[in-house]
Amino acid sequence: MKDFQNKCLDIRKEILDIFIKGGRGHLPSAFSLVEILVTLYYKKFNLTPDSFTSLDRDRVILSKGHGCLALYAILSDLGFISKDEYHKFCKVGGILGGHPARLKVPGVEVSTGSLGHGLSVGIGMALSLKKNQSKKMVTVVLGDGECNEGTIWEAALSAAKNRLDNLIVLIDHNKFQSYGPVDEVCSLAPFGDKWKSFGFTVHEVDMVNEADSLIDHLKTTEGKPTAIICHTIKGQGHKLLEGNLAWHHKSKLNQSDIDELLGGLK
Repeated sequence: MKDFQNKCLDIRKEILDIFIKGGRGHLPSAFSLVEILVTLYYKKFNLTPDSFTSLDRDRVILSKGHGCLALYAILSDLGFISKDEYHKFCKVGGILGGHPARLKVPGVEVSTGSLGHGLSVGIGMALSLKKNQSKKMVTVVLGDGECNEGTIWEAALSAAKNRLDNLIVLIDHNKFQSYGPVDEVCSLAPFGDKWKSFGFTVHEVDMVNEADSLIDHLKTTEGKPTAIICHTIKGQGHKLLEGNLAWHHKSKLNQSDIDELLGGLK
């Protein structure tokens, strides 16, 4: 557990480094993803630059593309990209954009950021793996606000219809989207029951107090896709960012902002 917490802290430090050097980005959205992505990349799947060249590989799709700072920090730590790119985040000549681009960033499965499409692409990959009798998995990470999109639910119907037991959907349920609480913008309740009614096996995990238990739910039921609702906090792990919509997307940083960011990690 301590090693897991230390890795999450290290990734948050890297996220801040990229954000400060780039001077902008969706920082709280990245912070709420950290425990989810650390579990996937360090505890569940062997995703390395070498394994990524194989067609028969596990796949992680960050459909919630605006949380890409967390993905970039992990890809850098795993050797996919150089830290030299941090200075070029969201700048001309750099490969690290405000949303991840598959043809630019090594280790990125799908170009995402136009929300609602990652699950459909993941279903196509899962179908292909099944057709080729592969035992590999496809994992798609969604935001909860993203689940307002009708394409998510159309894709969910298809996943159940095709009995995709090699597909796991993880939802970063941090309860906020760009301009307000999810419950006020467009309530998802009863969220778990919705996924069940669409034919999924459903788990819910407290990613604040029991994040290390997520690994126990990353398995599937025969003939059914799985959805895991990950209860997080927007800006998780930073006292300035948690639940603070003013930081949803931030640019034009001043030194005071930077000092607060560097001193606010929990």
